[in-house]
Amino acid sequence: MQIVPAIQHLQDEFERLPGIGPKSAQRLVYWVLNHDRASAKELSDAIMQAKDTVHFCKQCFNYAEDDLCPICASPKRDHSIICVVSEPRDIPPIESTGTFNGLYHVLNGVLAPLEGVGPDDLHIKELMARLANGEVKEVILATNPDVEGETTASYLARLIRPLGIKVTRLASGLPVGGDLEFADEVTLGRAIESRREI
Repeated sequence: MQIVPAIQHLQDEFERLPGIGPKSAQRLVYWVLNHDRASAKELSDAIMQAKDTVHFCKQCFNYAEDDLCPICASPKRDHSIICVVSEPRDIPPIESTGTFNGLYHVLNGVLAPLEGVGPDDLHIKELMARLANGEVKEVILATNPDVEGETTASYLARLIRPLGIKVTRLASGLPVGGDLEFADEVTLGRAIESRREI
């Protein structure tokens, strides 16, 4: 079937977005076309505004519109705890739990030697500079529980421990509602290692 070039171009652009396949891209195209011009302009303006005004926080490297992100700028946050994450997108899930009130530090990736990503490619020096003032008492390493995330966490722990700062790792294991029979060995092993007294 011959598709109108402008529609095909828009669909191709939507398909470039993560998690958007051809069907989802097509639905988005039809949503744009079936709504008035003002809706399309609002979407376009919101995208351009985000691109023009959002940058990295100069302290933690989360997304921000000012020098500091709202978390770093808040006097209500606990400045003695820093949670280290790989990417800015890792912060909202932690924030949504309502259980963490400290600060964050975004590495902008994880160590991946096979892909040429080493310590100098991440915001590790900046993290160590933040820890030098003696205010931080605990660093939570919240990288993903995969090979690169574990390697990064181990590397950071070796750097931070000599400073006398408590280093912790997010517990990992079985999800609530999960069945033991479907758990892989690594997940089940972590659940056993991270067990706690009740």
